[in-house]
Formats: sequence, structure tokens, C-alpha cells
Amino acid sequence: AIHSHMTNSRITDPEILEWRFPVRVEVFGIRRGSGGAGRCRGGDGVIRRLRFLEAMTVGILSSRRRTAPFGLEGGLPGLPGRNRWIRAGSGEVIELEGRVELGVAPGDEIEIATPGGGGYGEPEAGC
Repeated sequence: AIHSHMTNSRITDPEILEWRFPVRVEVFGIRRGSGGAGRCRGGDGVIRRLRFLEAMTVGILSSRRRTAPFGLEGGLPGLPGRNRWIRAGSGEVIELEGRVELGVAPGDEIEIATPGGGGYGEPEAGC
């Protein structure tokens, strides 16, 4: 999986993240199928969803949310990343920009999905 400084926690163990901050890690895994097709498929991204246990301010600084990571030598692009805010109570899902600062309430969740890598080479050739 591809992971680049996501949620200002790198690949911190969920237990450490939960110990240091008032959050619960609800999801932490590979974003299956996010890598672009190619003779050599692009690497899949990572998905992480955090539930907040108290009101706090969240800052997200991310890229490749509008423009997908490109493939090379005929490889297809990976999926772009996405950031979502899931409101407690209503379950409303709000798509967020790549760079945002917002106040969250207890029970709110933020889901960050990193982009997949672009594929390399023509997909028909196989890798």
C-alpha cells in the first residue's frame, strides 16, 4: 500500500494513536483496487477512518484529490484520494477538499483515503 504522512501520524499503530489523542480508529487498511491498471499495476492506497471522542479542530493537508496519479508507458491512472466528514447523528457524508480545517463534534468521523499509484505499461501485457 502507498502511504505518505497521512493524518499527521504516519503508520502509527492504532493503539498509540488512540492513546495519544481522543480518537478511535474505526478503519485502517488497504484501499483495494485503487492502483491503476498496467503491465505492472499501481500500488493501492490506504484508508483510515477516525471517530472523535470530543470536540476538536481537524486540519487536513492532502493532494491528488482532484487529479488522479498518472500512469506511465500506457499504464492507467490510480484512483484519486478522497476526504470525507461523516456527521454524528445524521450520518450525513460531506466530501472535503484536499486542504481543509474544520471543527468536529464528538462522534463525528473523518475518513481519509489516499490515492492509488498509477500503473506502468500497457494493461494487456500483464505483470
